[in-house]
Amino acid sequence: MTNWLPTLSEGEGPIYVRLADRIEADIAAGALAAGMKLPPQRNLAFDLGVTIGTIGRAYALVRERGLVSGEVGRGTFVLGSGDEPARQPQQEVFGGTRFAPTPGKLRMDSTAAPDVGQARQISELAARIARDHAADMLDYVRQPLPAWLEAGRAWLSRTGWQPSSDSIVPTAGAHAAIMAVIAAMTAPGDRIVFEALTYSSIARSAALIGRRPVMVEIDADGMIPEDFEHVCAQQHPKLAFLMPSLHNPTLATLPERRLTEIVGIARRHNVWLIEDMVFGNLVEGAPGLLVSLAPERTFHVGSLSKSVAAGLRTGWVACPPHTAQRVHIASRMVAGSLPTFLMSETAARLVLSGEAEAIRRTVRAETAAREAMAKTILAGSDFASRPDIPFLWMKLPEPWLSGLFRRAVADEGVLVDEEDEYKPVRTERNHHRIRVGFSSVASRDDVARGFDTIRRVLEGGIAGHDSFG
Repeated sequence: MTNWLPTLSEGEGPIYVRLADRIEADIAAGALAAGMKLPPQRNLAFDLGVTIGTIGRAYALVRERGLVSGEVGRGTFVLGSGDEPARQPQQEVFGGTRFAPTPGKLRMDSTAAPDVGQARQISELAARIARDHAADMLDYVRQPLPAWLEAGRAWLSRTGWQPSSDSIVPTAGAHAAIMAVIAAMTAPGDRIVFEALTYSSIARSAALIGRRPVMVEIDADGMIPEDFEHVCAQQHPKLAFLMPSLHNPTLATLPERRLTEIVGIARRHNVWLIEDMVFGNLVEGAPGLLVSLAPERTFHVGSLSKSVAAGLRTGWVACPPHTAQRVHIASRMVAGSLPTFLMSETAARLVLSGEAEAIRRTVRAETAAREAMAKTILAGSDFASRPDIPFLWMKLPEPWLSGLFRRAVADEGVLVDEEDEYKPVRTERNHHRIRVGFSSVASRDDVARGFDTIRRVLEGGIAGHDSFG
């Protein structure tokens, strides 16, 4: 343990923020070297004349900034800026990630495209492909076919921007595309920026392969450029993951001004950008795109999961110049192979025939009908929603915590996501919100039953639910 006692007379803001800033400054100056152990919270609280809670909040803040690691039973240690991967307890990487649904419960913790009758179209198309290309289905896919690249180009194109076919890499879904980019463009120990709320499965996956997730603050409009600048200057991340056209879970859309600022910051600090358009693909019109402002550093990712069918496991990434082959190789190495012939060919034919676009329009109409049901059944509740997006971001009334509310509605047969599912790093910050998905539920009657259950639990209050046992 280092013999370190900071002075907090300088700086602005609460004591815990000044202490966190002091720790960060001393790490940058070398006064706190990599591997050093910070003083125990109780000891430092006594020496500074503050509460243990103040020290705990400061240590949590520098942990969120990716500067230290907390190890249960050992203490808090300064992380190095080299290539050594951050040591994370396995429960932090895997915690909160659910792969198997609970039988007999309504899945309002998922946002796969709803069943609008597309299964028949897809099954008939897949049967024709299986009949006509039986030999192709028996072998590995070694190179994507030109039609698969063209389908990716067509699906990812937006008004005012179109990728070239040779920039496209087909993958087994958007998650696989993002991980291929991370594997290709970063090394173990590199820091990757995530928004304070995000699709955290990517952050956990990145941590699992030795990358260091770091957090940037958000507000009602999305990522705060000033905090992104601060993190880039202090921690030198290699890559940032954003959802600017439709943020999951807050439903924010980054204003044009912020897009421009973020691009400028990324250029100054040489940061690659991943633009996740999985939900943005459902938004009509042409919201601002990072890739249109910074094509030289933006990986633009989309898939069919929310707008056509999640089971197709098909996605594409449009890559900056001279990086597509690198991502293609990384995708094969990380996933073990390219997407299967059957899935890739089925997706390509759906897109190129126009059937995928027709399904997307039907999905949007069904989503709007279900969102209208939420506004009726949950009238008076505080939530953000959009007619084209298949989830709600709901504020819980006092004194509900999101984890307790999730357990309460699960006891009533409904699964929802608590806010911790969307935190890229461990943090003490609470938003008191849940995400309620309504597209994976089989019928509108079941959707109504799920919304009714949530309303009843809210109206019944917390008294009938506890956190014991």
